[in-house]
Amino acid sequence: MKLAKEAGAKRALPLAVSAPSHCALMISASDRLETLLNTIEMGEPAVPLVNNADAMFLVNAGKIKISLIKQLNSPLLWEDSIRNIVNKGVGTFIEVGPGKVLSGLIKRIEPEAKILNVEDMASLEKTLQLFKDEG
Repeated sequence: MKLAKEAGAKRALPLAVSAPSHCALMISASDRLETLLNTIEMGEPAVPLVNNADAMFLVNAGKIKISLIKQLNSPLLWEDSIRNIVNKGVGTFIEVGPGKVLSGLIKRIEPEAKILNVEDMASLEKTLQLFKDEG
């Protein structure tokens, strides 16, 4: 963090993480994931999936498997992914899971985005009602 600040970073914070995801320290884990994924038959997706390792839309199950493996041990292109999604006309994002970390990151990238959060039954019902009311 000291080096980052000396290099001009405005802010550097330690993050509490449970695994060294998205870096070379995860190569052995991604090798094990590849072995597991090769035992699973995966159908083509009904909607395109955005790969954070390459910031690309994927529509092929084989490429999605490769993407999942790569994503585990490669830096993510989160900002590029969000920009590509927005450029395809998506303006609403739903963060699923506890907290709103990703929602905040999206808002910084695309301030006009509509962001919803689903982390329990109440927030799920609220989100579903918003879609019913709009359409």
